[in-house]
Amino acid sequence: MADQKPINWRNTLTICSVAILVGTELVGVSWAAGWALGGIFQLPRVFSLAFEIAGGCFGMLLLFYFVRAALKVEPIRG
Repeated sequence: MADQKPINWRNTLTICSVAILVGTELVGVSWAAGWALGGIFQLPRVFSLAFEIAGGCFGMLLLFYFVRAALKVEPIRG
C-alpha cells in the first residue's frame, strides 16, 4: 500500500465532471428511447416502463464502459 502514487486531483475532477455530463446524456437518451418505443407501439404502461428501465440500465452500462476508458487516458493515480 505504501508504494501507491498520490491522487491526481485534477484528473479526478475531470473524470467526475465528464462522467456527470456524459452520464446524464447517456441515461437520458436511453431512458427517452424506451419511453418513445412504448409510445410508438402503444404498449401497455407496464411494458413501456419495462422498456424505460431497460434503457436506463443500458445507459448506465454505457457510462460504466465510458468511465473505464476515460480512466485509461486520465489515470487518477500518477
